Amino acid sequence: MPKTIGNPLSWSADAVGSAVGYLSQATVSTGRDHAVDMPRVQRIDSEDLRDALRKRLEDMGYFRSDVIFVCLVYPMIGLLLATAAVQGSLHLLFPILSGFALVGPVAAVGLYEMSRRREAGLETDWSALADVVRSPRFGAILALALFHLVIFMAWVMAANLIFKATLGSGTLWTLGSFAQAVTGTPEGWAMIGLGMAVGFVFATAVLAISAVSFPLLLDRDVGLVQAVVTSVRVLRRNPETMALWGLIVASALLLGALPALLGLVLVMPLLGHASWHLYRAAVA
Repeated sequence: MPKTIGNPLSWSADAVGSAVGYLSQATVSTGRDHAVDMPRVQRIDSEDLRDALRKRLEDMGYFRSDVIFVCLVYPMIGLLLATAAVQGSLHLLFPILSGFALVGPVAAVGLYEMSRRREAGLETDWSALADVVRSPRFGAILALALFHLVIFMAWVMAANLIFKATLGSGTLWTLGSFAQAVTGTPEGWAMIGLGMAVGFVFATAVLAISAVSFPLLLDRDVGLVQAVVTSVRVLRRNPETMALWGLIVASALLLGALPALLGLVLVMPLLGHASWHLYRAAVA
């Protein structure tokens, strides 16, 4: 039978997975003298998403002000980056704001730890961040966080190249003239189309490598490669469900970013706690 092309997320997941897929058939060392089997990935559906979202409300009600304290830094950094873009490179304002979601899984690490400790019946507050630093897998967590930062920078560089290839870089833009050029010229629409296509690839890559990798590193004695490969396997086994999850995350981040990024103070804990419970459903 001839091959058919599936939905875009499934195709992108296969593309990302092909780079590391061979590792999913192997065992990965955790730093000791023996190797461990890959974690077992389970089928999840929309009911699991609803359950994760319901449980995240329970976590929010339990932690209240603690999670808001943890999440304050995320929008503050975003505002600083946005201010720098407006003052120096106006065309990078939207790529920075939209691409900032690429480092969202890093910002939620403390929230994953809070949910993990609450599930285990341990005392938990905002100081759970210190427990992350003391984790024996903190090196792997830090390496994965730095990789997300590299992806974010690569996206901004790609957006800048797309801008130069379409609208060019010789004009001194104001906010009004730039908006008019983007929405009122063929070059502007070409930039939008290319930007959306390239942005989709970056977003899929981040979803693939971080869907469960950070929670997995916090929860189990696994290595970095093992965690990332498991995350890719979750996406490849559940493309439709994870596509829906990606849409939920993107929509929530968009709504949270509208009032000068301040809504992210509430959106981030909701997504962070829900991501932990989704990990618990997806990985046995």
